[in-house]
Amino acid sequence: MLLTDYMQQVEKTDKISPELEPVLFGIFGEVGSIMATAKKLHREKDAFAGYKYAVIDEFGDVLWYLTALCRRLKIGVDAVFSDAIAMGGYTSALAASNIPDWPVAVASRVSVTEELDLVLLKLGEAAAALLSITPVTSNVKAKLCSFADCYLKALQAAKLTFSQIADNNIVKTRGRFLDPDYSSLPTFDETFEEEEQIPKNFEITIFQRKSGKSYLQWNGVFIGDPLTDNILDEDGYRFHDVFHFAHASVLHWSPIFRALIKHKRKSIPKVDETQDGGRAIVVEEGLTAWIFARAKELDFFKDQKQISFDMLKTIQQFVRGYEVERCPLRLWEDAILQGYDVFRQIRAKNGGIVTGDRENRRVSYKPAKGTI
Repeated sequence: MLLTDYMQQVEKTDKISPELEPVLFGIFGEVGSIMATAKKLHREKDAFAGYKYAVIDEFGDVLWYLTALCRRLKIGVDAVFSDAIAMGGYTSALAASNIPDWPVAVASRVSVTEELDLVLLKLGEAAAALLSITPVTSNVKAKLCSFADCYLKALQAAKLTFSQIADNNIVKTRGRFLDPDYSSLPTFDETFEEEEQIPKNFEITIFQRKSGKSYLQWNGVFIGDPLTDNILDEDGYRFHDVFHFAHASVLHWSPIFRALIKHKRKSIPKVDETQDGGRAIVVEEGLTAWIFARAKELDFFKDQKQISFDMLKTIQQFVRGYEVERCPLRLWEDAILQGYDVFRQIRAKNGGIVTGDRENRRVSYKPAKGTI
């Protein structure tokens, strides 16, 4: 990947104010996150299974903020890295490129790879030095080059590839900050027969009986098990199936909803086992419970227009390895906010009708007529 391509791809994701301070704080904070991740690796060693994914994310975030800083200073981040390499301490070699218009590339590496901890300390010092820069600082380019130098050395010490970092960051940031193109989003079951698809449109009636248990009804048939909140402080979790319906409508994914209506993709055993089976169901249920616990602290997202990036990144880690990981974070945010809007209404009325519309990726609420 050309760094100019990376710069172009992430430019529209820069929604931060044009001042320097927010991106300077961002660089400093993300470098701290890299250090924290490295510390966990040293402490937990092989037990820290998420190290690779975590450190790729953190290095990508640092690159994003550095690019945003250079954008504000009207300096190309590609020029900064080029000057950093020219400072010395690197060996270069010609490499065959996989970019058609650039058949030959110059590959550079640090001549001597230092210990990761030592390199990260230097990266932290370089990040701290950036905090003092202003648009008129005389040695701003030198400080940027020093930081870029430390960044490259840290990448090499961590045994990560630059293209891997850039690719991952593009997918993450564009998926979070840009509206998705619905025509390019995955549907997961369009090649299956109708009886193995999530219905394009559906209505589920949710109601509560005097026992306090909630019930589900689809096409006049009871589905699932009666639910209570299963907690002393009643919080409406008995209606949490709403979130599975939101996942099915907006993400086109919900192994739990497939199980409820018996629309698993059994015609392909591998898909049935790995995407619709017990483990996938546990992942969705666990994720739903975790989001609910966070949402409860935030009045179930009432009057909120967005979900925190940290929460969305955790969701991304939750579903890694399952087909839904192809859904951008912005779509997850939409599914959560729509689902909780319906949940708040169901909870207030102790029931209602949940309407799913897969074509428009919408889930909505309407009052139930009479009693059941």
